[in-house]
Amino acid sequence: MDEPFAPKTGLIVGVGPGLSAALARRLSRAGVRLVLAAREIGKLEELCAETGAEAVTCDATDREMVEALFRTVDDHLGPLDLCVYNAGLRLRGPVPELDPAAVERALAVNAFGAFLVAQQAVRRMLPRGRGCLLFTGATASLEGRAHSAPFAMGKFALRGLAQALARELHPQGVHVVHLVIDGRIRRPGEGPGEPPDSTLDPADVAETAWHLVSQPRSAWSDEIVLRPWVEPF
Repeated sequence: MDEPFAPKTGLIVGVGPGLSAALARRLSRAGVRLVLAAREIGKLEELCAETGAEAVTCDATDREMVEALFRTVDDHLGPLDLCVYNAGLRLRGPVPELDPAAVERALAVNAFGAFLVAQQAVRRMLPRGRGCLLFTGATASLEGRAHSAPFAMGKFALRGLAQALARELHPQGVHVVHLVIDGRIRRPGEGPGEPPDSTLDPADVAETAWHLVSQPRSAWSDEIVLRPWVEPF
């Protein structure tokens, strides 16, 4: 039986108080040393104190900032085992009324930033023949909905990137996972919803993510969909 993958170092890009924070806590409990990246890191002080993580300011759509982020990862963590891309930008509205510049920004955050981050991570993982990339998708990864064209375009592109990377990198020892969040994640301090469990507990999502990350190579998943029981499918 193959041994589970046990990452020692990890980077999370797009960190906020919800799912990314839950992932950071779960990884920290597993002994993973972390760098957390966000456009505004002042909000991460408490989380960094709790997890021992290093916070770095980064706009994932800026190539120079992404390259600088990974130099910090090299300096603070050494070899990178795990990279999570959880940055996202939801833009809603009727197509005739959408601002093209805002659409371009949404596509950059949801997809192009993921490419920039993945490229830097893969350059560090491939020489060692090990590592894991985890991308977080959404309902929009599976279906385009009215008034949500920009989000669907970005998340469809992200899913395509994850699928292409999985086919390219799995034979070389790098695990790629696309985690589809098909439902609403609870906000900090929010209850289980009505009816019960109609929203996703971020700690439960993080637990599933940890299971995926630590899968042995003989039984890798490349995509999984998580949804509350109230969501249709």
